Amino acid sequence: MSPLSVCVIGAGAAGLCAARHLAARPDKFSFQVFELTAKVGGTWVYTERIGMDENGQAVHSSMYKNLRTNIPKEIMAYLDYPFPESNESYIHHSEVLKYLENYAKDFDLYQYIKFQTVVKLVTPKITEGGRTGWSVTVQNLNTLEETTSIFDSVMVCNGHYAVPNIPDILDIEAFQGRVLHSHDYRQPDGFEGTKIAVFGAASSGLDITLELADVADEIYLCHSLAEPVVSKLPQNVKQRKSIKSALSDGFVLQDGTSIQAEVLMYCTGYKFNFPFLTPECGITVQGRRVQPVYKHLIHIEHPSMCFVGIPFIVLPFPVFDHQVQFFLSTLDGSLELPSKNDMYQDAANDFQRRLEMQMPPRYAHKLGALQWEYMRDLGGQIGISPLPAFIKEYYDMNSYRRKHHIVEYKDDVYRSPK
Repeated sequence: MSPLSVCVIGAGAAGLCAARHLAARPDKFSFQVFELTAKVGGTWVYTERIGMDENGQAVHSSMYKNLRTNIPKEIMAYLDYPFPESNESYIHHSEVLKYLENYAKDFDLYQYIKFQTVVKLVTPKITEGGRTGWSVTVQNLNTLEETTSIFDSVMVCNGHYAVPNIPDILDIEAFQGRVLHSHDYRQPDGFEGTKIAVFGAASSGLDITLELADVADEIYLCHSLAEPVVSKLPQNVKQRKSIKSALSDGFVLQDGTSIQAEVLMYCTGYKFNFPFLTPECGITVQGRRVQPVYKHLIHIEHPSMCFVGIPFIVLPFPVFDHQVQFFLSTLDGSLELPSKNDMYQDAANDFQRRLEMQMPPRYAHKLGALQWEYMRDLGGQIGISPLPAFIKEYYDMNSYRRKHHIVEYKDDVYRSPK
């Protein structure tokens, strides 16, 4: 039987993981990776550019100049490829990119990647054997030539930190100051002496707030968290309720108070975006919920398509490893998927569980503390050994330190047990 042909969309951390496991099985799989940019690494590729890249495509990366990881490298790595040892646990983004480049080189993955190639259309197509295959149209951004190929399977690995989520603010057009999303933030230069309203207090909101606090006059950290950030913050950072409406020189907040600001920085997250999927693919995204997917991964109606990396608040690289190997086990026949009805029921139960845990619907794919059960579930079905106990221990320690000591937690140093 000839190998199954697989299209991998994206050569970031998820796409490289897919390529690494596909390349290890040449008897079972042939594949091609299509990458929009000229490098591997996805969101870990830093660029000074914002808006459009040199090919007229929207800049993909949301990386800012001084970013360091908010998870220690000792627990970030792929399952079979540790980070090099060093005296820092929270490493600069350039070291993560180097790690991904070395991963691609050491597993000889570059030969499979077509760079500066945009995927334009993906649509299901019934093949000669009566199975659902996939028609994939791509465009070479250098020559502008378009080609269409048929694949047995598609692995969507295009990341979800590229398309900004910008919530509505009443009368925002009245605000006379500077407005940007964290996607377009690169460095603190140019924000000296300003009053800044940071909208959102998740990872990027807190990280950017701390960086700007060194140069800004005052920062209002505006959020709708159930409780205030408990960690001690710089003196010029003041927590406020979420933003309700705009004034010419500031904002009215949800509690009726107002603030003056010269800059509005949206740190309000990103949207799942699959612009290349035709309506015939049957995938919808509503309120950050991708449907219909089984185990946050497999297209229920067309199980030869998967979406690697949808879950968030996770250890991404280990999760990618579990997802990729689980999906490939369903492709090669070594793991049989449940019936379509059972997969729909499983997805519905998973969503209902979140609602019962008081999660809003937009957290349909949030894992957090649920990631350990998720990886045990996927790994247990395909024979991946459970993660070493220290990984969860370090993750929980990191979460505690980040919550209670946000200013200094990145000075902590962890060590991988021998």
